[in-house]
Amino acid sequence: MTDTSTKTSQDLHVGTVTRFLRATEIDTRLLGMFGALLMIWLGFHLYPGMRDFAQALWGAMALGNGGVGEAFALLNPATVWSKGSFLTPQNLWFLSVQSASIGIMATGMVLVIITRNIDLSVGAILGVTGMVMGLFQVEWLPQYLGLGHPMIWVLTVILGICVGGSIGAFQGSLIAYRGIPSFIVTLGGLLIWRGFAFLSANGRTISPVDSTFQLLGGGPYGAVGETGSYFVGAIAISAILFLIWSGRQSRKRHDFPLRPMWAEVTMAVLGCGLVTGAVLVVNAYPWPRGILRQQNLADDVVVSHGFAIPVLIMLAVAIAMTILMNRTRFGRYVFAIGGNPEAAALSGINVKWMTLKIFALMGALAGLSAVIASARLNSATNALGLLDELYVIAAAVIGGTSLAGGVGTIYGAILGAYVMQSLKSGMVLIGFDTAIQQIVVGTVLVLAVYLDNVYRRRAK
Repeated sequence: MTDTSTKTSQDLHVGTVTRFLRATEIDTRLLGMFGALLMIWLGFHLYPGMRDFAQALWGAMALGNGGVGEAFALLNPATVWSKGSFLTPQNLWFLSVQSASIGIMATGMVLVIITRNIDLSVGAILGVTGMVMGLFQVEWLPQYLGLGHPMIWVLTVILGICVGGSIGAFQGSLIAYRGIPSFIVTLGGLLIWRGFAFLSANGRTISPVDSTFQLLGGGPYGAVGETGSYFVGAIAISAILFLIWSGRQSRKRHDFPLRPMWAEVTMAVLGCGLVTGAVLVVNAYPWPRGILRQQNLADDVVVSHGFAIPVLIMLAVAIAMTILMNRTRFGRYVFAIGGNPEAAALSGINVKWMTLKIFALMGALAGLSAVIASARLNSATNALGLLDELYVIAAAVIGGTSLAGGVGTIYGAILGAYVMQSLKSGMVLIGFDTAIQQIVVGTVLVLAVYLDNVYRRRAK
């Protein structure tokens, strides 16, 4: 009786936030990552205004000329907000494009880390694949198909994904069938493929790439425009509503507890609101005047960028990888191997073959990222993808993937990529030195691993 009354009393005193999270079943770690991302965005946007206030206040106090009141006038919220340039449609649009390459590779890194492996070579694979694609479309194919042939970009993309997948499969075979630790194989791969990237063109920069291929990197022409963005948003909203409805019907069929109707409505409103906000932001960034003049348009004409093609590619990859992880036997095997490799092998899972396929998939995603990176630069250089492996691993870890294996999500990796790119972009925007940027990124990575350990200890 005492235990029952105590539990009832505790349930009655559960906080509103806790009840909301339980009813909506929102992942608290996902919510925490959203909160961290929002804090980063606000911090970088408000920094210029707060810096000007601090400088004015310090100058007034040092001179003693009674200008303290004028300094505090700079604390006006509208003034502080207007000085920021981070939370603008232009910067957020570029941020989404810059995050695409890292985000795509981070989805593959989740699988690698879940299975208790690591891949340090993804940046080098991106680099060598980019160089091969550059030579293929600029120097080799035009000899046979002619300049500007419509199949050049198609064949180049296929080649890039195949080259990346082949390199990943080769490294996976060494790890799985030769017993070499993944750290050593991919560390060696980092050096080897970076060397091949240099030797493939003797250090030359291959430019410009095919004009259609270039659209895959974004830019004013590499976006779907205002109408296309509304269409994409409508599809996304329809998918959200369908998933919520089908999930509720599935719970009814299997006699699972149903979420309260208000929770279902709240999730629908939140999801549709995020999609609508994203559409409005990308459509609020117009073409620059120089592009308008190239197209013989008047300066007062407004043409919206809309969603960039690299962002749509990243979203398509994220959806496909989520389905692969959560709805297929392959995904269940990945989590089983990460939870206990020995038990997975004893249960009949071919762990070696799975390991090879995971690294091949990681290589293919690196090849796809090479497509976006080289198209965005309109060139292929031997330094393409330099240090990307660090940002990819950091994105996966910050997104909640445990280095101990067995735990990780695709959407977490995408959010982690946005966190990493937001830090880089924000520090560049406010003028931080490269050395400080590296210190901050390294600190964030260590802190993310520490918080992950704390979270797991509390969960146990």
